Amino acid sequence: MERYPNISDHGIIGDLQTAALVTSDGTVDFFCCPRFDSPSVFCSLLDEEKGGYFRISPVGDSYVSKQLYLPNTAMLITRFMTQDGVGEVLDFMPVIEGKPTDRHQLVRYLRVARGTMTFQVEVQPRFDYGRAQHSVEVTDSGAVFRTAGGMELTLHTSGGPREAERRTQVERAGDGLKATIAMREGESGRGVILESMGGQPRSVQRAELEQLADDTAKFWKAWLARSTYTGRWREMVTRSAMTLKLMTYNPTGAPVAAATLGLPEQAGGERNWDYRFTWIRDASLSIQALLGLGLREEAADFMVWLQDRAAERAGGAAGPLRIMYRVDGSSELTEETLDHLEGYCGSRPVRVGNAASDQLQLDIYGELVDALYLADR
Repeated sequence: MERYPNISDHGIIGDLQTAALVTSDGTVDFFCCPRFDSPSVFCSLLDEEKGGYFRISPVGDSYVSKQLYLPNTAMLITRFMTQDGVGEVLDFMPVIEGKPTDRHQLVRYLRVARGTMTFQVEVQPRFDYGRAQHSVEVTDSGAVFRTAGGMELTLHTSGGPREAERRTQVERAGDGLKATIAMREGESGRGVILESMGGQPRSVQRAELEQLADDTAKFWKAWLARSTYTGRWREMVTRSAMTLKLMTYNPTGAPVAAATLGLPEQAGGERNWDYRFTWIRDASLSIQALLGLGLREEAADFMVWLQDRAAERAGGAAGPLRIMYRVDGSSELTEETLDHLEGYCGSRPVRVGNAASDQLQLDIYGELVDALYLADR
């Protein structure tokens, strides 16, 4: 893997309030928490040295990897093949339905299908786009990272139920931690959970990991079962639909244009914008696509959110509808430059916020009318 992986060498996982990117070498290199538009916890995608990351991979560099999704789910498998065995990391975020919360879980479940494999775990958070300092407290069951501003990340670990020596052994590594987990063929129930605002670290039992995986798979399969699409491109269409769903903020129904910021239109270029917001036009097109698959609940939620924005204007807010908003409906998107980050493949500047929110874009009304028409049919 190069210093900066290809953007295409990523999978996305999420819980409908935020999302994480995972590279094909098992690295979470972009994750904002607790919302899509919150400051990052990991963003080595934008600065390999200063951005922070969460990596699980085989010990050593002699491996081949491949990524795929568990069928009909948003659960990502990164499979590693070495001379000694075949192992995989199942990455997912348990879905959160309902009100916004600061507690989010990123589950990394380990399995070995053949032979043996020793996984190395590295966690190096860098809060607030790498600007905030944090403390590290390591325990027998994991670790907790704390910032002065009150943000916490807890790493919970799992191990064998009978043999204490088989538990994950965690060690301090600078401002982060590292660990190794040795596994053999057929062994499961091992893994880690990274949880925001998760309290003290604890030992996670195999049954809990399996229940989280089962519940997450059931959600995605039940959601896809609502689709009315039966055409020849079903696999690609459903995968695209799940991606749109992953980028929709469930508490309000507002889709974001992307789960990332700072990625360039061309490597080394300057057009590196923050897209973690809801564009009225783009969101309307996304909703039209979901409506075409018979997924009407998403359209209903978005229309309620949109009506609230229109009501604000009718209630005295100055000017027409803005072209973009935050997922909670607020419109403060002040743009700032993160000069301390080098950017993806040196693509600077890295920006957060978006000054284009003050622009006037008349075609948003045409797309909006189309979406409203389809939603009412």
